[in-house]
Amino acid sequence: MKKIEVKILNPDSIDQAEKMMVCAARLTQRGHQITCLKDFMDLYESSYQRSTVERLVKLPHPTIQKFGIINVVIVGASRRFLAQITRHQNEVKYMSASLQYSDYSGVDDFVVPYDIIGTNQEAEYLVQCKKAMESYQEIIKSGVDNDSAGYCAPQGMRNILLISATPYQWKHMIRQRVCRRNTKETRYVMLKIWEQLMNQNRELFMDSGPFCMNGGCEEGKMTCGKCIPVDMLPTDIIRVDFPRIADHFDLQEGVANENTID
Repeated sequence: MKKIEVKILNPDSIDQAEKMMVCAARLTQRGHQITCLKDFMDLYESSYQRSTVERLVKLPHPTIQKFGIINVVIVGASRRFLAQITRHQNEVKYMSASLQYSDYSGVDDFVVPYDIIGTNQEAEYLVQCKKAMESYQEIIKSGVDNDSAGYCAPQGMRNILLISATPYQWKHMIRQRVCRRNTKETRYVMLKIWEQLMNQNRELFMDSGPFCMNGGCEEGKMTCGKCIPVDMLPTDIIRVDFPRIADHFDLQEGVANENTID
């Protein structure tokens, strides 16, 4: 999990989505004042306060948060993460590295599940993953196509994934997937994405935490029983819930801060 990286590819789209949200909300109340294109453009270009954004994201009108697309790349997450996150289909698009077109012969890099990082089971896990890819390579050499050989690939094999979604759908995915009932890798990836979105626009994505941070747990009998404090940021949650990779996380953050200062 230490090698998983995420990046917002079009950060400017977040500011544009925010601007469209404010414009759309104002439009519903000021339609009677718009008689020509200039009137609308004046509304579109009019200024607003950060407090306006905070108020609008709390309204029960998600449509105003859907006028914009944010593209994120995730490098190094497992194909198990791919299988889980693609369950979200409403207003979300995906593009993944393909087992059908790509030849993964010789690939031996796999995501180590968080719970076995640094344990005696980690080495045995990697041995089994490598054996699976050796079988993959042997089948390829025998003349079998990449698509068919791909069935040998373990779920732990690293992948590259593009996700494109509206601000509202990103928040919906984050709320569901950073919950402690999820696979730890999936939680970690979505916390990293939430962290970057917060760095770009705190007001728009502040309410993206799990349900226990926004009213109460919705898991019923399946609840973890450990609500996350409402004042915790994604960075804080990563440090608390993923101590085995906290040192690596802090190192990455330090490098990012140095680059920002420069």
